[in-house]
Amino acid sequence: MNAKLLVYPMAAMVALTASVLVRLFRARVRAVTTGAVDAAYFRTYQNGVEPAASAKLARHFSNLFEVPVLFYVGCLAAMVLDQVNLVLLVLAWLYVVARAIHTWVHTGSNRLRQRINAYFASWLALLALWITLVVRVVAS
Repeated sequence: MNAKLLVYPMAAMVALTASVLVRLFRARVRAVTTGAVDAAYFRTYQNGVEPAASAKLARHFSNLFEVPVLFYVGCLAAMVLDQVNLVLLVLAWLYVVARAIHTWVHTGSNRLRQRINAYFASWLALLALWITLVVRVVAS
């Protein structure tokens, strides 16, 4: 299988992250223009409280630079080691879909049970991706 195919789920994760950044920027601009927070707050993130709407997006944006790093590294390792197969590709897309659902829930309704289920599903896909990769490397 063409190793370059893993670029697409990685690009989808980048697009998801960028979409949250755009939403965060808009929420912060709205917070300042409506007077919910003084613009000076964003210089040091002190002397005020960020409104809940933008704070939730900020937390989620940060979250997209935590565990997803393991996803990117796993995909890159599979590409470099020429270990990409259909199973790895499907697991990569499952991870992206689960993270997209997690984003949709966390930045929307924020229903905890749905959010936890999506997050757990993303972890399962990520762990399966890594286990598959390691097994393939050991077997080669």
